[in-house]
Amino acid sequence: MFNNLSDRITASLKGLRGHGRLSEADVDKTIREIRRALLDADVAVPVVRDFTSKVRERALGEEVSKALNPAQQVVKIVHDELVDVLGGATGELTWSKNPPTVIMLAGLQGAGKTTLAGKLARWMKEQGHTPLLVAADLQRPNAVTQLQVVGERAGVPVFAPEPGNGVGNPVLVAMNGVSTAQFQQHDVVIVDTAGRLGIDEEMMQQARDIRDAVNPHETLFVVDAMIGQDAARVAEAFRDGVGFTGVVLSKLDGDARGGAALSITGVTQRPILFASTGEQLGDFERFHPDRMANRILDMGDVLTLIEQAEKTFDQAEAEKAAKKLASGEDFTLDDFLAQMQQLKNMGSIKKMLGMLPNMGQFRDQLENFDEKELTRIEAIIRSMTPAERHDPKLINGSRRSRIAKGSGTTVQAVNQLLERFKQAQQMMRTMGRSMAGGGAPGMPGGPGMGMGKKSRGKQQAPKKVKKSKSRNPAKAAREEAELARKAEERRAEGGSAFGGGPAGAGDLADLDPSQLPPEMQKLFGKGL
Repeated sequence: MFNNLSDRITASLKGLRGHGRLSEADVDKTIREIRRALLDADVAVPVVRDFTSKVRERALGEEVSKALNPAQQVVKIVHDELVDVLGGATGELTWSKNPPTVIMLAGLQGAGKTTLAGKLARWMKEQGHTPLLVAADLQRPNAVTQLQVVGERAGVPVFAPEPGNGVGNPVLVAMNGVSTAQFQQHDVVIVDTAGRLGIDEEMMQQARDIRDAVNPHETLFVVDAMIGQDAARVAEAFRDGVGFTGVVLSKLDGDARGGAALSITGVTQRPILFASTGEQLGDFERFHPDRMANRILDMGDVLTLIEQAEKTFDQAEAEKAAKKLASGEDFTLDDFLAQMQQLKNMGSIKKMLGMLPNMGQFRDQLENFDEKELTRIEAIIRSMTPAERHDPKLINGSRRSRIAKGSGTTVQAVNQLLERFKQAQQMMRTMGRSMAGGGAPGMPGGPGMGMGKKSRGKQQAPKKVKKSKSRNPAKAAREEAELARKAEERRAEGGSAFGGGPAGAGDLADLDPSQLPPEMQKLFGKGL
């Protein structure tokens, strides 16, 4: 959603690089470009005016003029102001001291309230709560049936005494739903209410009646993130007509320009609490203003990526794999398949890669990435016999042809997979020797660290660079220098499981874990 806005803001800030000192003209030029980018993204004009004036005031102040790197200081200012526009601190739900906590959903028809009710209920269930969905939208055709289907998929019970389609009293249904939750000891009640295609007094009155009847602890306004600047006007009308305590952005995975997210908090002074990022029930997450600002400025969202990994990856399987490596057992295609499946469970590969810093420059490659590649790899491995998975050296030409036919792929695809697996297996052997010798994972054992079982405690001497056979001293020196350079390149390439990575990947060798956020330090502490 924020791709175009992100590209334009980061391009305008790159123009400041290399300036030892920023003049007022430099700052004004950058501010103009950011203003155009925000207006083109359909951000509300008052929000744009307030944002740019704050950035300009701080950019011309002492914190930039006295900075060693003025350009980076301006980037920090833009980041801080984006966080402020998006709500500042991460919003929190209000929980009742005496359960159940009642959450009422309100918004226009088509904003995705019913689907979002199921997503919110599933998220609550994962947090250890026992939610109950209440079908109080009796106006829209089949709204009750839809909520029942969504509730069944989420594994959450639904209170739906009325068939809907214009039949029943929504206020009475909401009241009885809360009473049922108290009796059945549910600690959260999520009330799905009716919407309209446009704002009208009848809809507002019904929402007010339900609000007054159940006295919700949270009233969440669900807004379609794709309607742009108009979201601010609709939100103002709901705030004045019904009142709400927080905002939920739906369809944040769309291709709209992102104006709703940047406008709604600044206009209504209400925090964005959650965001719906896809069609599946699991495509739902807490809204963190600082992380969203990072995404807009192409700084990545590593913390969200870590949270998804911790939630998806099986800790027992990870420990089992680590013990297997440390014991000297070889990495097999079954292990490779298990890792691929855990990666698939995390969701869209494009989305995960997009959370890494500075991925904006690879956006075209990401868009062209085929998500079905993992499925094809899985099909190839499952077309092998158990013996072939355990020892790929058994796979000769005729077996490769059989595997290709069984998986619906080509022999070339099978060859590519086996070659990638061979590289991954070699890397895993290196990690196993390091873990057995007390070294860091992924690093070969150094002097005094010990080696794996196969080395029997002996260190292997580095291979000598071949000497030139030429009798001409100058030519021999050139040839030996070239051979040494190629040998160094081969050693550098050997560290990657899948061949050479993108430019800049080598910078990870200088990574200091103590400089990372606490969440990432925890992962490094686990040896991942």
